[in-house]
Amino acid sequence: MRETLEFDYVIVGGGSAGCVMANRLSADGRHSVCLLEAGPPDNSALIRIPIGIGLLVAGDRYNLGHYTEPQERLNDRRLFWPRGRTLGGSSAINAMVYIRGNAGDYDDWARAGNPGWDWRSMLPYFLRAEGNERGACKLHSGDGPLSVSDLRYKTGAGEAFVQAAAEAGHPLNSDFNGEHQAGFGFFQVTQKNGRRCSAANAYLHPVAMRDNLTVITDARAERILFRADTATGVQLLRGPRVAARREVILCAGALQSPQLLLLSGIGCERQLRQHGIATRLHLPGVGENLQDHLDVTQVVRVNRPITFNNAPWPLLKAAASLPQLHFRNCGMLTSNGAEAGGFSKSSRAGEFPDLQFHLTAGPLFDHGRDRRWGYGYSLHVCGLRPQSRGSVRLRSADPTDLPRIDANYLHSAADLDVLIEGVQQASEIIDQPALQQYHRKYWLPERRLRRRQEVIDFIRAHAESVYHPVGSCRMGDDALAVVDPQLRVRGIGRLRVVDASIMPNIVSGNTNAPTIALAEKAADLLRNKTAKRPARSTDSRPVSAVTGRE
Repeated sequence: MRETLEFDYVIVGGGSAGCVMANRLSADGRHSVCLLEAGPPDNSALIRIPIGIGLLVAGDRYNLGHYTEPQERLNDRRLFWPRGRTLGGSSAINAMVYIRGNAGDYDDWARAGNPGWDWRSMLPYFLRAEGNERGACKLHSGDGPLSVSDLRYKTGAGEAFVQAAAEAGHPLNSDFNGEHQAGFGFFQVTQKNGRRCSAANAYLHPVAMRDNLTVITDARAERILFRADTATGVQLLRGPRVAARREVILCAGALQSPQLLLLSGIGCERQLRQHGIATRLHLPGVGENLQDHLDVTQVVRVNRPITFNNAPWPLLKAAASLPQLHFRNCGMLTSNGAEAGGFSKSSRAGEFPDLQFHLTAGPLFDHGRDRRWGYGYSLHVCGLRPQSRGSVRLRSADPTDLPRIDANYLHSAADLDVLIEGVQQASEIIDQPALQQYHRKYWLPERRLRRRQEVIDFIRAHAESVYHPVGSCRMGDDALAVVDPQLRVRGIGRLRVVDASIMPNIVSGNTNAPTIALAEKAADLLRNKTAKRPARSTDSRPVSAVTGRE
């Protein structure tokens, strides 16, 4: 007979949402909480040192590397989707960019049948999480657990990019989470004293000694356990049963949460039957509504050392800056790589930006797995609100098989139109004097793209994920919704999903900060609490962070 461990709450997934839930649900000491993480502990120096991202995404120890199915509109390519597999999840391997999205994103969530998820209701949870070194104001907090800071190191390429964006006619912006989202500048990052501040650093490690909190790593869930239509725990692969007296909470992310529901018999009956899985609940929306930001990158080789380089001497120079990091908490090792960026509109944008740019201060090929010598920068652009929808489905009934991912990129012709304009705007920025003075040659593509068909061909041949999958366990009130606005799985008792998979629509920016905020709200939902909403702004100026307008 297998061993059984018993707790009040069992949380599956130690990523951004899971770390928040473990902290908040164990805070009062009344309930026992178990956090299960399929990956190893996050004890690598590569995780703590920000520039280590270059090896984390390309490696496989802390990264569960998925691939999509062949994408019909991207020349049938299988795209690489890295996901964090350690405490902190993807926040342990990401570029640390702190972006909330636009207020209009959350108002759209509420209009889609999810009361309480509008921007005014969500802002208090962003504020609760945020510990911004700039201090507190009406749109920021200085004392939350998630440390947010300005970059401590900027390359010449980053400085030139921001200047070039201004020369191209874009406004400058020193705070993408402030009154206006549009504009270009340097990102704030989730760092503290020049080190990565993952969700595990922010929420989990400071409370790891709580008597009522148990953290188990290398613990992969095989299926959810039930009594009739009520979740009672989780069966670990080659491990014990972990029973939940109160609730099971899935925080495994937009790929693994729907996979675990399907393996447990919750999903489309026809799909389950194909894999020999008995249907516990026909819930056809499980794994549907998948969304991601499709990213197009132009790489330019430069004539001076204003960027990072994979050659031996620059790498030795970076290693020599260890004392700067250790004693002064600064230097090139604190770089997140993707240091600058911006938001702008395509002709289809409507009320707020639908394009986001990232400037990576190094030549990036194949997600950093193709390392080429030479100095260069990479200018990324993605469409922020894609209309295309994909799916996450089982490959087999074996829980060790990664799921079948069909992102269905560019199914909507509008998504391609937006990306074409984004690539053209990026090229215009590259053409400005501030960057042209460093221009040696185009690296990818090999020359400036001027005709629309050339841009389309380049997108189909080179577009990649920017690592923002969401939506596969959508929150809502219709037949295809997987969870209700309380994040309870419809038709099943004592089971919730709390991660990016519940987003009805993808947010207009990087997804880590929104995932942390929604987990903060979920913790209040479980504890029957409500955060205090801010008073309505009396400022007559247009404030995008309050109204969703520019």
